[in-house]
Amino acid sequence: MSEQQTVKDAVLVASSPLPEGTPKVSGYNLEKGIDYDAILQSYKYTGFQATNFGLAVDEVNRMLKWRLSDEPITEDDAEHLRDPETRKKIRATIFLGYTSNLISSGLREVILYLVKNRMVDCLVTTAGGIEEDFIKCLGSTYIGEFTMDGKQLRKNGINRIGNLLVPNDNYCKFEDWVIPIFDLMLKEQKEKGVLWTPSKVIKRLGEHINHEGSVYYWAAKNGIPVFCPALTDGSLGDMLYLHSYNSPGLVIDLVRDIRAINRFALASQHTAAIILGGGVVKHHICNANLMRNGADFAVYINTGQEFDGSDAGARPDEAVSWGKIKASAKPVKVYCDATLIFPLLVAQTFAKNFTPKTEPKNLNDLYD
Repeated sequence: MSEQQTVKDAVLVASSPLPEGTPKVSGYNLEKGIDYDAILQSYKYTGFQATNFGLAVDEVNRMLKWRLSDEPITEDDAEHLRDPETRKKIRATIFLGYTSNLISSGLREVILYLVKNRMVDCLVTTAGGIEEDFIKCLGSTYIGEFTMDGKQLRKNGINRIGNLLVPNDNYCKFEDWVIPIFDLMLKEQKEKGVLWTPSKVIKRLGEHINHEGSVYYWAAKNGIPVFCPALTDGSLGDMLYLHSYNSPGLVIDLVRDIRAINRFALASQHTAAIILGGGVVKHHICNANLMRNGADFAVYINTGQEFDGSDAGARPDEAVSWGKIKASAKPVKVYCDATLIFPLLVAQTFAKNFTPKTEPKNLNDLYD
């Protein structure tokens, strides 16, 4: 064989035909003018993370569209679930998880929109994701720079979260607001036998803040449970620590909350997970869904990589191996900063396709 033929055989390998219907790459044509809806729809065929965004839009719209009436009646269905009209009203239970920095950011207002309009059914976050919501009702968070000098900021009493700045005075205001509420909770525990859990603490704080700009004001008002297994890992923990000196004895029961979130998942006919970031919030939602052999829908948005074996970086397929996402699901992970993508995702899904619900849920049954 000649040298030329050897090169041709190596370089010009014949292609096998791709399956019929394989999508073609095509970006938005700006010659058509600026149409943001069309631009976002074009992402699915753009490639890379733009395509994953488009797939995430499809997955969220599937979870919003699903009704129990889409499924055949089975022998295991309870009698009340056999009624066709009842089945049309039963939706997928949507778990929304997010890390604390996202409440510190302007993404808080997107989350507030979802909670205020009862578009999600359960929230999971970390301590910062709770306290920063209330702190923003008491004082402002500001835009700074990632490169600002930490030593100088410390001298000035300014805390940096990425390129966000929080005056330390805000946490002093938070202490003045929250400590009297802890006093009341301790009194109720002693006099009425109230058993506090992280989710009940958050609900009480949401009732006390009485501020329509608060995510947890709306969660309390709309009967949306908020779970925070790491409640002490932040300013809330600092406040509980300080409170224990002058008024010891307040007990917050984690076990009742793990029962509550697991029962919430078990009671659902279908479940969906939207998880922004990783760590505790990601695993807590996934593990609750393990109790029912996995979520039916899932979207992850984070920048984590899986090479280090972290749960934060794990792709959805790893959760499938544990039974935390169903093998039949079509989960999507978008590798991106959630502040860039999540408002666009909500705009293309919930804001367009959500059907309003009727009455708030009664959460008391979760703690039985």
